[in-house]
Amino acid sequence: MNGQRSEALAAQVARVRESGILGRSHGLARLFDYLADPARDGRTLREADVAHDVFGRELDLSGDASVRVYVHRLRKKLDEFYAGAGAGEPHRLVIPVGEYRLDLVGRPTPADSPPSAAALRRRWVAPAIAAALALVVANIAAWAFLARETSPSRDLARAAASPLWAGIGRERPVVVVLGDYYIFGDTDRGEGPKRMIRAFEINSPAELDAWLMDNPEFQGRYVDLDTYYTPVGATLALREIMPLLRQAAGDADRVRVTTASHLTPDLMKSADIVYVGYLSGLRILHQPVFERSRFTIGATYDELVDRTTGQTFVSGAGAASADRPNRDYGYLAAFRGPAGNRFVIVAGARDIGVMQMAEVASDPNTFRALKTGRDAPLEVLYEVDGVGRTALGARRVTASP
Repeated sequence: MNGQRSEALAAQVARVRESGILGRSHGLARLFDYLADPARDGRTLREADVAHDVFGRELDLSGDASVRVYVHRLRKKLDEFYAGAGAGEPHRLVIPVGEYRLDLVGRPTPADSPPSAAALRRRWVAPAIAAALALVVANIAAWAFLARETSPSRDLARAAASPLWAGIGRERPVVVVLGDYYIFGDTDRGEGPKRMIRAFEINSPAELDAWLMDNPEFQGRYVDLDTYYTPVGATLALREIMPLLRQAAGDADRVRVTTASHLTPDLMKSADIVYVGYLSGLRILHQPVFERSRFTIGATYDELVDRTTGQTFVSGAGAASADRPNRDYGYLAAFRGPAGNRFVIVAGARDIGVMQMAEVASDPNTFRALKTGRDAPLEVLYEVDGVGRTALGARRVTASP
């Protein structure tokens, strides 16, 4: 790419970033920055590259439409920008069909339109101001580079100062609790386990032993494997939340991570607690969260019931296929415990719910829109639409103290 074209592309990248058209989706912003990175010029990007570098996925992409969904959303955002705020731009950014890169194209002008007097004057003065214009474009490119390098830290600081996070980790250490699940084996009366089982009522080896005492017919069939797992969505949400917590606490050493299966009552009293995961993985956090909630768990952990209105919210994400639209629910809550420590819950019924809540919780504008006070107790439910494990957007359903 020649110098002028590089400068024009950098200017358009800067204009799109500054416009705010990418909205609150960190996924879209990461994808845009990745495709705009000039260091990748000359290298063909594959769908697998985007999945790994942008979204941290190591998947068989033959059945996963998430990258294509994000690329489609980014194309639409670019169309919106050049139909609105960018309508007067001399060039526009496009993503060529079937490719994973940003390209620069000229804006079409009617061939039969005669040049105006102003246009004729511009032809004569252009040579005289060419050097000045080149300097302006170079400055725009420099500012684009500087914005790309500094805006994430500014956004992080703004998000850490929001009512949800303000003060967390300042008086006590922070314990980030990742929702996990206990799995035991079914030997089917053979020599070794033939399958693994997850049962909501059995959450530890001790609970498995107690259950087998009450159900002796399964003695010797169900066995402890000392195995736990965390959902993919919770792990990706944790990646979004951790930089924010380190910023809020002021020191990375004040933030530690544990799993819900290892959370103790002593930790719940001595530290600020941030839970990231499924609603069904809260374990001992379930009681302090839902004793003060307007919601209660319904027939399954995919179902929340509003105690105030009786309305039921049922997630369909658990049965969704990789390329079909589905709906999930995301849940945010913040409150102080009896010991005065802070609790923040970033949860969803399934993957897209918890991942979208991580984005919402990381957005400094979220709580300005909620008009909540600093350190005020808060509970918000969001309806999340998506495809497979990719969240496409969230709509606030309820918000209350």
